[in-house]
Amino acid sequence: YDFDNTMLRIGSMNMMLHGVDNPAITYRDSLGQEHGAEEGRYSLVLANPPFAGSLDYENVAKDLLQTVKTKKTELLFLALFLRLLKPGGRAAVIVPDGVLFGSSTAHKTLRKMLVEDQKLDGIVSLPGGVFKPYAGVSTAILFFTKTNSGGTDNVWFYDMQADGYSLDDKRQPLLADDRLGLQPARDLRNKLSKEEHLKNNLPDVLARWNSLKTVRAEPVEASPELKRSRTEQSFCVPKADIAANGYDLSINRYKEVVHAQVQHRAPAEILAELAKLEEEIAAGMKTLEGMLK
Repeated sequence: YDFDNTMLRIGSMNMMLHGVDNPAITYRDSLGQEHGAEEGRYSLVLANPPFAGSLDYENVAKDLLQTVKTKKTELLFLALFLRLLKPGGRAAVIVPDGVLFGSSTAHKTLRKMLVEDQKLDGIVSLPGGVFKPYAGVSTAILFFTKTNSGGTDNVWFYDMQADGYSLDDKRQPLLADDRLGLQPARDLRNKLSKEEHLKNNLPDVLARWNSLKTVRAEPVEASPELKRSRTEQSFCVPKADIAANGYDLSINRYKEVVHAQVQHRAPAEILAELAKLEEEIAAGMKTLEGMLK
């Protein structure tokens, strides 16, 4: 859906160029019109909705306000996706970081809904600058499954720090073309080195996500991701911990930082060195005084 005719044409052309012969893009206001006919129709939603918008209540569809009463478009779009998905349907949605820790009633209500009423699968924190030069806002990807009956046990977090490109306005590639994107994760012979991983986390994100979902056909509980420390780049947090933290979903709330231990000299040793320096300075001053006589 879109209510901009130019974007409709551009979107349709883009899909046709990528092999979709008959793209179904409809002219309508996604947030302003009722969704009765579309409710529960879709099994998968992939979305990067507009950030930081605001609408008056009279311009928002009533069915969305029934889900969460808010004027913020980033929250309204999440409410929309929950309505569009059928039970068992999955979503991957890019949101601004404020959605994860916002303190308004609407923010807290929606986060609690994702954790308690649906199944929140994971959150990937994206590096700042990933959408430059168009936007500099910090973002994350929410992965959730619509169940209407809960199901969240552990929420997977990944602190993504690099995507293979510079995080400035130029967004220049930092690796060769065959080391960018997700392709290396598909071929163990082409696995990124530690140095390359520092410049492109995407293959690791995919590999660890797949590890979490299935470990050689074993249950999810067998995934090594569940045993990783919160000092690691990825880790899991039990639902009880999230509830105890007011349903805050920001990774910094749960990530543990280990500071390197620094060995300092004994205070007595430092004081002795200062006394010796003071004596040297005093001796130098006497020498200068003698030269002035």
